[in-house]
Amino acid sequence: MKTLPISAEISKLQTLLKYTFTIVPIAAGADKFLNILVQWDTYLAPSTLDLLPMSGATFMMIVGVIEIIAGILVFTKTQLGAYVVSLWLLLIALSLLFTWHHPDVAVRDIVMAIAAYVLAKLSIPENTSKTS
Repeated sequence: MKTLPISAEISKLQTLLKYTFTIVPIAAGADKFLNILVQWDTYLAPSTLDLLPMSGATFMMIVGVIEIIAGILVFTKTQLGAYVVSLWLLLIALSLLFTWHHPDVAVRDIVMAIAAYVLAKLSIPENTSKTS
């Protein structure tokens, strides 16, 4: 098995993360309208639902639009988009932990937030060049 230079291997991993954090937010965002993967409004804690000025389903559709935009942002402006996705996932995780509603999902979202943060750190803005 041929070993790649470290920079080539990092580039491949960065590309894998870029496509992951493009596709997953877009798919999850689109599913907020379709509820094929899960009934998304069940992830809202009852105390959160009481605070909303709209139905849980409507709120999740707004979340879906944000997630679709975030996925597109990762594809077009990877570093910025990855920071946005990382923060978004962290906020979701914190809301789930504070209400202790689906803490297992909160842990998963924290792990994904860390991975998105790593993508941001591996990515350089397209209009700058690396210098050492």
